Amino acid sequence: MKIGILGAGQLARMIALAGYPLGLEFVFLDPSADACANPLGEHLHGDYSDPRLLAELAARADVVTYEFENVPADVAEFLASHTQVHPAPKALAVAQDRLVEKAYFRDLGIPTAPYTSVDNLKSLEQAISGIGFPAILKSCTMGYDGKGQSLVRSTEDLAPAWEQLAGAPGVLEGFVPFNREVSIVAARSVSGAIVFYPLSENVHRGGILRIATCREDDPMQQQAEAYVSRLMNELNYVGILALELFEVDGELVANEFAPRVHNSGHWTIEGAETSQFENHLRAILDLPLGSSSAVGKAAMVNFIGNVPTTEEILTIPNVHVHLYDKSPRKGRKVAHATVRAETTEQLDSLVKQLAALADQVDDS
Repeated sequence: MKIGILGAGQLARMIALAGYPLGLEFVFLDPSADACANPLGEHLHGDYSDPRLLAELAARADVVTYEFENVPADVAEFLASHTQVHPAPKALAVAQDRLVEKAYFRDLGIPTAPYTSVDNLKSLEQAISGIGFPAILKSCTMGYDGKGQSLVRSTEDLAPAWEQLAGAPGVLEGFVPFNREVSIVAARSVSGAIVFYPLSENVHRGGILRIATCREDDPMQQQAEAYVSRLMNELNYVGILALELFEVDGELVANEFAPRVHNSGHWTIEGAETSQFENHLRAILDLPLGSSSAVGKAAMVNFIGNVPTTEEILTIPNVHVHLYDKSPRKGRKVAHATVRAETTEQLDSLVKQLAALADQVDDS
Protein backbone atom coordinates (compact mmCIF):
# COMPACT_ATOMS: atom_id res chain seq x y z
CA MET A 1 0.00 0.00 0.00
CA LYS A 2 1.41 3.39 -1.00
CA ILE A 3 0.44 6.66 0.71
CA GLY A 4 0.78 9.95 -1.13
CA ILE A 5 1.49 13.02 0.98
CA LEU A 6 1.24 16.63 -0.13
CA GLY A 7 4.20 18.17 1.64
CA ALA A 8 7.43 16.56 2.82
CA GLY A 9 8.26 18.44 6.01
CA GLN A 10 8.59 17.08 9.53
CA LEU A 11 4.94 16.07 9.83
CA ALA A 12 5.16 13.97 6.66
CA ARG A 13 8.43 12.57 7.97
CA MET A 14 6.78 11.45 11.23
CA ILE A 15 3.79 9.99 9.36
CA ALA A 16 6.18 7.93 7.24
CA LEU A 17 8.17 6.80 10.30
CA ALA A 18 4.90 5.58 11.85
CA GLY A 19 3.92 3.83 8.62
CA TYR A 20 7.05 1.79 8.04
CA PRO A 21 6.26 -0.79 10.76
CA LEU A 22 2.85 -1.21 9.07
CA GLY A 23 4.53 -2.11 5.79
CA LEU A 24 3.46 1.12 4.08
CA GLU A 25 5.32 2.99 1.36
CA PHE A 26 5.26 6.73 0.69
CA VAL A 27 5.48 9.21 -2.14
CA PHE A 28 5.76 12.94 -1.40
CA LEU A 29 5.00 15.97 -3.53
CA ASP A 30 6.94 19.00 -2.33
CA PRO A 31 8.57 22.02 -4.00
CA SER A 32 11.66 21.85 -1.77
CA ALA A 33 14.56 19.82 -3.14
CA ASP A 34 15.86 19.05 0.37
CA ALA A 35 12.55 18.49 2.21
CA CYS A 36 13.25 16.51 5.36
CA ALA A 37 10.87 13.60 4.58
CA ASN A 38 12.56 12.85 1.24
CA PRO A 39 14.75 9.98 2.50
CA LEU A 40 11.62 8.08 3.59
CA GLY A 41 9.98 7.68 0.19
CA GLU A 42 9.79 8.79 -3.40
CA HIS A 43 9.98 12.53 -3.93
CA LEU A 44 8.05 14.30 -6.68
CA HIS A 45 9.85 17.62 -6.80
CA GLY A 46 7.75 20.54 -7.98
CA ASP A 47 4.85 22.87 -7.37
CA TYR A 48 1.68 21.59 -5.71
CA SER A 49 -0.37 22.81 -8.67
CA ASP A 50 1.76 21.14 -11.36
CA PRO A 51 -0.81 19.04 -13.29
CA ARG A 52 1.78 16.51 -14.47
CA LEU A 53 3.05 15.86 -10.93
CA LEU A 54 -0.47 15.71 -9.53
CA ALA A 55 -1.44 13.12 -12.12
CA GLU A 56 1.68 11.14 -11.25
CA LEU A 57 0.91 11.34 -7.52
CA ALA A 58 -2.66 10.17 -8.10
CA ALA A 59 -1.45 7.28 -10.23
CA ARG A 60 1.18 6.10 -7.73
CA ALA A 61 -0.78 6.52 -4.47
CA ASP A 62 -3.59 4.32 -3.18
CA VAL A 63 -4.68 7.20 -0.93
CA VAL A 64 -3.48 10.80 -0.63
CA THR A 65 -3.27 12.92 2.53
CA TYR A 66 -1.51 16.18 3.41
CA GLU A 67 0.72 17.48 6.15
CA PHE A 68 -0.37 21.13 6.19
CA GLU A 69 -3.54 23.06 5.46
CA ASN A 70 -2.23 25.62 2.97
CA VAL A 71 -2.26 23.20 0.06
CA PRO A 72 -4.64 24.78 -2.50
CA ALA A 73 -8.11 23.28 -2.07
CA ASP A 74 -8.50 22.89 -5.85
CA VAL A 75 -5.39 20.67 -5.84
CA ALA A 76 -7.08 18.38 -3.32
CA GLU A 77 -10.27 18.47 -5.42
CA PHE A 78 -8.32 17.43 -8.53
CA LEU A 79 -6.68 14.54 -6.69
CA ALA A 80 -10.01 13.45 -5.19
CA SER A 81 -11.38 13.01 -8.71
CA HIS A 82 -8.60 10.51 -9.45
CA THR A 83 -7.91 8.71 -6.14
CA GLN A 84 -8.92 8.67 -2.47
CA VAL A 85 -8.08 11.85 -0.56
CA HIS A 86 -8.36 12.07 3.24
CA PRO A 87 -9.24 14.37 4.88
CA ALA A 88 -11.73 15.47 2.23
CA PRO A 89 -11.09 18.72 0.33
CA LYS A 90 -14.05 20.35 2.09
CA ALA A 91 -12.23 20.23 5.42
CA LEU A 92 -9.23 21.85 3.79
CA ALA A 93 -11.37 24.63 2.31
CA VAL A 94 -13.05 25.39 5.64
CA ALA A 95 -9.77 25.46 7.59
CA GLN A 96 -8.03 27.69 5.04
CA ASP A 97 -10.31 30.69 5.54
CA ARG A 98 -10.72 32.06 9.05
CA LEU A 99 -14.07 33.67 8.28
CA VAL A 100 -15.48 30.47 6.81
CA GLU A 101 -14.04 28.49 9.71
CA LYS A 102 -15.57 30.73 12.39
CA ALA A 103 -18.96 30.73 10.67
CA TYR A 104 -18.73 26.94 10.58
CA PHE A 105 -18.03 26.84 14.31
CA ARG A 106 -20.98 29.14 15.01
CA ASP A 107 -23.34 27.03 12.87
CA LEU A 108 -22.34 23.97 14.92
CA GLY A 109 -22.92 25.75 18.23
CA ILE A 110 -19.21 25.92 19.05
CA PRO A 111 -18.41 29.26 20.77
CA THR A 112 -15.84 31.63 19.27
CA ALA A 113 -14.51 35.08 20.07
CA PRO A 114 -16.55 37.94 18.59
CA TYR A 115 -15.35 38.62 15.05
CA THR A 116 -16.10 40.53 11.86
CA SER A 117 -14.64 40.77 8.38
CA VAL A 118 -12.60 43.78 7.27
CA ASP A 119 -11.42 44.66 3.77
CA ASN A 120 -9.87 48.11 4.15
CA LEU A 121 -8.65 50.50 6.83
CA LYS A 122 -11.98 52.30 7.03
CA SER A 123 -13.88 49.06 7.67
CA LEU A 124 -11.28 48.15 10.30
CA GLU A 125 -11.82 51.48 12.07
CA GLN A 126 -15.57 50.89 11.99
CA ALA A 127 -15.25 47.28 13.17
CA ILE A 128 -13.16 48.13 16.22
CA SER A 129 -15.99 50.21 17.61
CA GLY A 130 -18.05 47.04 17.86
CA ILE A 131 -15.32 44.57 18.84
CA GLY A 132 -13.43 46.90 21.19
CA PHE A 133 -9.79 46.96 22.32
CA PRO A 134 -7.74 44.87 22.61
CA ALA A 135 -8.38 42.89 19.44
CA ILE A 136 -6.42 40.80 16.94
CA LEU A 137 -6.37 41.51 13.22
CA LYS A 138 -5.66 38.38 11.19
CA SER A 139 -5.40 37.59 7.52
CA CYS A 140 -8.24 35.34 6.40
CA THR A 141 -5.83 32.91 4.78
CA MET A 142 -2.23 31.63 4.98
CA GLY A 143 -1.75 32.25 8.71
CA TYR A 144 0.18 29.88 10.96
CA ASP A 145 2.66 30.06 13.85
CA GLY A 146 1.63 33.64 14.58
CA LYS A 147 2.09 34.84 11.01
CA GLY A 148 -0.45 37.18 9.42
CA GLN A 149 -1.78 38.63 12.67
CA SER A 150 -1.35 41.73 14.81
CA LEU A 151 -2.53 42.68 18.28
CA VAL A 152 -4.21 46.10 18.30
CA ARG A 153 -4.48 47.89 21.60
CA SER A 154 -5.34 51.44 20.50
CA THR A 155 -6.36 53.46 17.47
CA GLU A 156 -2.67 54.13 16.76
CA ASP A 157 -2.19 50.40 16.09
CA LEU A 158 -4.87 50.15 13.40
CA ALA A 159 -3.07 51.59 10.38
CA PRO A 160 0.21 49.64 10.95
CA ALA A 161 -1.77 46.44 11.51
CA TRP A 162 -3.69 46.95 8.29
CA GLU A 163 -0.48 47.65 6.38
CA GLN A 164 0.88 44.27 7.49
CA LEU A 165 -1.99 42.54 5.69
CA ALA A 166 -0.86 44.21 2.44
CA GLY A 167 -4.40 44.56 1.16
CA ALA A 168 -5.45 40.98 1.86
CA PRO A 169 -8.93 40.34 3.33
CA GLY A 170 -8.89 40.19 7.10
CA VAL A 171 -10.87 39.25 10.16
CA LEU A 172 -10.94 41.27 13.36
CA GLU A 173 -11.34 39.13 16.48
CA GLY A 174 -11.99 40.18 20.02
CA PHE A 175 -9.14 39.30 22.36
CA VAL A 176 -10.05 36.31 24.52
CA PRO A 177 -8.97 36.74 28.19
CA PHE A 178 -8.20 33.05 28.51
CA ASN A 179 -7.08 31.16 31.58
CA ARG A 180 -5.11 28.72 29.42
CA GLU A 181 -4.76 27.38 25.89
CA VAL A 182 -5.66 23.75 25.20
CA SER A 183 -6.17 21.52 22.19
CA ILE A 184 -7.81 18.21 21.54
CA VAL A 185 -6.47 15.78 18.95
CA ALA A 186 -8.88 13.17 17.62
CA ALA A 187 -8.92 10.54 14.89
CA ARG A 188 -11.94 9.50 12.80
CA SER A 189 -11.82 6.54 10.43
CA VAL A 190 -13.50 5.99 7.08
CA SER A 191 -16.08 3.88 8.94
CA GLY A 192 -16.81 6.74 11.37
CA ALA A 193 -15.08 5.36 14.46
CA ILE A 194 -13.56 8.13 16.63
CA VAL A 195 -10.89 8.11 19.33
CA PHE A 196 -9.94 11.14 21.41
CA TYR A 197 -6.54 11.85 22.93
CA PRO A 198 -6.35 13.51 26.35
CA LEU A 199 -6.30 17.29 26.22
CA SER A 200 -3.00 19.02 25.61
CA GLU A 201 -2.30 22.13 27.67
CA ASN A 202 -0.25 24.43 25.47
CA VAL A 203 2.21 27.25 25.98
CA HIS A 204 2.83 29.62 23.05
CA ARG A 205 5.32 32.44 22.68
CA GLY A 206 5.45 34.69 19.64
CA GLY A 207 2.58 32.71 18.16
CA ILE A 208 4.66 29.50 18.13
CA LEU A 209 3.91 26.46 20.28
CA ARG A 210 6.67 25.88 22.83
CA ILE A 211 5.32 23.26 25.23
CA ALA A 212 2.41 20.80 25.04
CA THR A 213 1.54 18.78 28.13
CA CYS A 214 -0.88 15.86 28.22
CA ARG A 215 -3.57 16.44 30.83
CA GLU A 216 -5.38 13.21 31.64
CA ASP A 217 -8.76 13.52 33.36
CA ASP A 218 -8.91 17.22 32.55
CA PRO A 219 -12.25 18.78 33.56
CA MET A 220 -12.58 20.25 30.04
CA GLN A 221 -12.13 16.89 28.27
CA GLN A 222 -15.81 16.08 27.83
CA GLN A 223 -16.67 19.51 26.44
CA ALA A 224 -13.71 19.38 24.04
CA GLU A 225 -14.72 15.92 22.85
CA ALA A 226 -18.26 17.10 22.18
CA TYR A 227 -17.01 20.00 20.05
CA VAL A 228 -14.45 18.06 18.03
CA SER A 229 -16.81 15.13 17.36
CA ARG A 230 -19.49 17.58 16.21
CA LEU A 231 -16.99 19.11 13.80
CA MET A 232 -15.66 15.79 12.49
CA ASN A 233 -19.07 14.26 11.95
CA GLU A 234 -20.40 17.34 10.13
CA LEU A 235 -17.39 17.33 7.79
CA ASN A 236 -17.50 13.50 7.39
CA TYR A 237 -13.88 13.86 8.37
CA VAL A 238 -11.27 11.12 8.01
CA GLY A 239 -7.87 11.30 9.70
CA ILE A 240 -6.41 13.27 12.60
CA LEU A 241 -7.92 16.65 13.44
CA ALA A 242 -6.72 19.08 16.11
CA LEU A 243 -9.08 21.66 17.60
CA GLU A 244 -7.37 24.56 19.36
CA LEU A 245 -9.34 26.11 22.21
CA PHE A 246 -9.19 28.75 24.91
CA GLU A 247 -10.46 27.97 28.39
CA VAL A 248 -12.29 30.99 29.79
CA ASP A 249 -13.70 30.61 33.30
CA GLY A 250 -14.59 26.95 32.89
CA GLU A 251 -15.88 27.18 29.32
CA LEU A 252 -14.15 26.46 26.01
CA VAL A 253 -13.95 28.90 23.10
CA ALA A 254 -12.73 27.67 19.72
CA ASN A 255 -9.74 29.34 18.11
CA GLU A 256 -9.13 27.23 14.99
CA PHE A 257 -8.79 23.68 13.78
CA ALA A 258 -6.03 21.96 11.84
CA PRO A 259 -7.08 19.23 9.37
CA ARG A 260 -3.90 17.21 9.90
CA VAL A 261 -1.55 15.78 12.49
CA HIS A 262 -0.63 18.55 14.88
CA ASN A 263 2.33 19.88 16.84
CA SER A 264 0.41 19.71 20.13
CA GLY A 265 0.01 15.96 19.60
CA HIS A 266 3.71 15.15 19.28
CA TRP A 267 3.78 13.91 22.88
CA THR A 268 1.70 10.94 21.67
CA ILE A 269 4.74 9.38 19.92
CA GLU A 270 6.11 8.07 23.23
CA GLY A 271 3.29 9.18 25.51
CA ALA A 272 0.27 7.33 24.13
CA GLU A 273 -0.56 3.71 23.33
CA THR A 274 -0.88 4.70 19.65
CA SER A 275 0.66 7.89 18.28
CA GLN A 276 -1.36 10.47 16.37
CA PHE A 277 0.74 9.61 13.30
CA GLU A 278 -0.09 5.91 13.35
CA ASN A 279 -3.76 6.61 14.03
CA HIS A 280 -3.85 9.04 11.12
CA LEU A 281 -2.69 6.22 8.84
CA ARG A 282 -5.06 3.73 10.40
CA ALA A 283 -7.93 6.18 9.91
CA ILE A 284 -7.30 6.95 6.23
CA LEU A 285 -6.84 3.24 5.48
CA ASP A 286 -9.95 2.31 7.52
CA LEU A 287 -7.94 0.07 9.81
CA PRO A 288 -9.07 -0.36 13.44
CA LEU A 289 -8.02 2.71 15.40
CA GLY A 290 -5.48 2.20 18.16
CA SER A 291 -5.92 3.16 21.79
CA SER A 292 -5.34 6.86 22.44
CA SER A 293 -4.75 6.38 26.16
CA ALA A 294 -1.76 8.11 27.69
CA VAL A 295 1.17 6.06 28.97
CA GLY A 296 2.16 7.73 32.23
CA LYS A 297 2.55 11.52 32.29
CA ALA A 298 3.82 13.03 29.04
CA ALA A 299 4.78 16.31 27.41
CA MET A 300 6.58 17.78 24.39
CA VAL A 301 9.00 20.71 24.08
CA ASN A 302 9.77 22.34 20.72
CA PHE A 303 13.19 23.54 19.61
CA ILE A 304 12.85 26.70 17.54
CA GLY A 305 15.54 28.10 15.27
CA ASN A 306 18.28 25.80 16.53
CA VAL A 307 18.70 22.69 18.63
CA PRO A 308 21.04 21.77 21.50
CA THR A 309 23.39 18.84 21.03
CA THR A 310 21.77 15.44 21.28
CA GLU A 311 24.02 14.70 24.28
CA GLU A 312 22.73 17.77 26.13
CA ILE A 313 19.11 16.75 25.56
CA LEU A 314 19.63 13.12 26.52
CA THR A 315 21.30 13.98 29.81
CA ILE A 316 17.75 14.66 31.01
CA PRO A 317 16.15 11.34 32.03
CA ASN A 318 13.08 9.87 30.31
CA VAL A 319 13.55 12.08 27.24
CA HIS A 320 13.26 11.12 23.56
CA VAL A 321 14.68 13.50 20.96
CA HIS A 322 13.23 13.92 17.45
CA LEU A 323 15.48 15.74 15.00
CA TYR A 324 13.88 16.88 11.74
CA ASP A 325 17.05 17.03 9.61
CA LYS A 326 16.32 20.69 8.91
CA SER A 327 18.93 23.44 8.77
CA PRO A 328 18.77 26.06 11.53
CA ARG A 329 16.75 29.15 10.68
CA LYS A 330 15.14 31.92 12.68
CA GLY A 331 11.63 30.95 13.80
CA ARG A 332 11.85 27.46 12.28
CA LYS A 333 10.76 24.31 14.10
CA VAL A 334 13.85 22.12 13.82
CA ALA A 335 13.26 19.44 16.46
CA HIS A 336 11.25 18.45 19.50
CA ALA A 337 11.70 16.24 22.52
CA THR A 338 9.12 14.22 24.38
CA VAL A 339 9.34 13.35 28.03
CA ARG A 340 7.52 10.88 30.28
CA ALA A 341 7.28 10.54 34.04
CA GLU A 342 5.36 8.69 36.72
CA THR A 343 3.95 11.75 38.46
CA THR A 344 2.88 15.25 37.48
CA GLU A 345 5.54 16.72 39.76
CA GLN A 346 8.30 14.70 38.07
CA LEU A 347 6.98 15.64 34.64
CA ASP A 348 6.87 19.36 35.44
CA SER A 349 10.47 19.23 36.67
CA LEU A 350 11.70 17.48 33.53
CA VAL A 351 9.76 19.84 31.25
CA LYS A 352 11.31 22.80 33.05
CA GLN A 353 14.79 21.41 32.33
CA LEU A 354 13.95 20.78 28.68
CA ALA A 355 12.40 24.23 28.26
CA ALA A 356 15.54 25.84 29.70
CA LEU A 357 17.64 24.02 27.11
CA ALA A 358 15.25 25.13 24.36
CA ASP A 359 15.46 28.75 25.50
CA GLN A 360 19.26 28.66 25.29
CA VAL A 361 19.17 28.02 21.53
CA ASP A 362 15.85 29.73 20.74
CA ASP A 363 16.11 31.87 17.63
CA SER A 364 12.55 32.98 17.03
